[in-house]
Amino acid sequence: MPRTSWKPDPTFYPSPSLAAQGPTEELAYVATFWRGEGEPQKDALAVVDVAESSDTYGQVVGWTEMPGFGDELHHHGWNACSSALCPSNPHPHVERRYLLLMGLRSSRIHFVDVKDDPRNPRVAKVIEPDDYQKGTGYSRPHTAHCGPEGIYITNLGAAHSDDGPGGIALLDHDTFEIKGQWEVDRGDQYLAYDFWWHINHDVLVASEWGTPSMIEEGIVPEKLLSNQYGHRLHFFDLKTRKLTQTVDLGAEHQMALELRPAHDPTKQYGFAGVVISTADLSASIWVWHRDGDSGEFAATKVITIPAEPVDDPDVLPDLLKPFGAVPPLVTDIDLSVDDRFLYVSCWGTGEAKQYDVSDPFHPKETGSFRLGGIASRTAHPTDPDTPLGGGPQMVEISRDGSRVYWTNSLYGAWDDQFYPGGVGAWMVKADVDTANGGLTLDERFFPHGDAFRGNRPHQTHLQGGDASSDSYCFP
Repeated sequence: MPRTSWKPDPTFYPSPSLAAQGPTEELAYVATFWRGEGEPQKDALAVVDVAESSDTYGQVVGWTEMPGFGDELHHHGWNACSSALCPSNPHPHVERRYLLLMGLRSSRIHFVDVKDDPRNPRVAKVIEPDDYQKGTGYSRPHTAHCGPEGIYITNLGAAHSDDGPGGIALLDHDTFEIKGQWEVDRGDQYLAYDFWWHINHDVLVASEWGTPSMIEEGIVPEKLLSNQYGHRLHFFDLKTRKLTQTVDLGAEHQMALELRPAHDPTKQYGFAGVVISTADLSASIWVWHRDGDSGEFAATKVITIPAEPVDDPDVLPDLLKPFGAVPPLVTDIDLSVDDRFLYVSCWGTGEAKQYDVSDPFHPKETGSFRLGGIASRTAHPTDPDTPLGGGPQMVEISRDGSRVYWTNSLYGAWDDQFYPGGVGAWMVKADVDTANGGLTLDERFFPHGDAFRGNRPHQTHLQGGDASSDSYCFP
């Protein structure tokens, strides 16, 4: 099934600046999952037309169902990307052809070919749950990145278990066969979620959410209030696969989730998003960086986003009524390829924020908009009489930084907990003032409702790569 080329894939770029000069994306690939009542239906990869001159702009133009039921598609990633050009571990003849769609509930891995017919992808290979768990020692695959030794996949749980430890599995670049568990020495790392790296410095950084038993039926209030969700960052040696350092953000900073390292491969800093503080319901953004004195990694909080009080607690879900406020719930962040703008999704309050992080230690807010939200249910301007459920959640940025896309579903059980009236299904896009900062919602682009055929949309990747898909070895 894997294919090779005599020439490097034209969507691979040696450097971030060259990636930003690449062609404009024409399609977006969106993972969707079914969660509802009645006859179950299959999760699917939705193909959305994002070519602004197209007659079908903003419409779902392709739909590829997974072969089974109950996967809960969540994150997905490419089989190969620009890291294949890194001289330390080159794979120049692989191609960006397959998206790995992972069932967060089922532990099933789907390899979907999007190259032969980009608007009509096909499922080319499936790794079944039992094979995956036996081969890796893990379950509940979450995030996939194409990297120096193959395809890396982080997992929330241990094999055939609702508990941990979670960690990283490795698949072969060329055959897609399971190579096994990645870590040689994990130290006391037990919880898992996201991971990324500083590839030229042989550093991998990993974050924490919770074990399957802590997330699959919704947030567990007792565990949250006793600070049992993840709040640490783990740093591994990328070559030896051994844990070298752990940085604790503080127990009250619950759910240190998304990681976004600088794209500039000469730098060793990045941003981590924290969902909620049990001290005051705020959310926060942290920068990890090398400490100037010790040379060890440290983490500094650079953004705090406060909770928003409400006049009428009855508008809140049961989980939040005792607090009388809506937490921002920062559930995703993304960094533009030029490392200038950080986008922050406040899924609880329904706000998408843009920060200028040219100075990563002193971010400046430069733009925002609101849609949905637990209390506000802000409508889309094209349909002002229809309140929206959910809020800006998964965020993806075009390589040139001019366009940003959001979808609105977080995770099935958590959607239902925080939006008991229904989360709906929608996707939006904003245009960016790349010179001065600022966001303008594109009112022509609003696939929603029946466009997603009863499924909920989660992560988006853009044709040819985007801001969260590739890492680079040349500045």
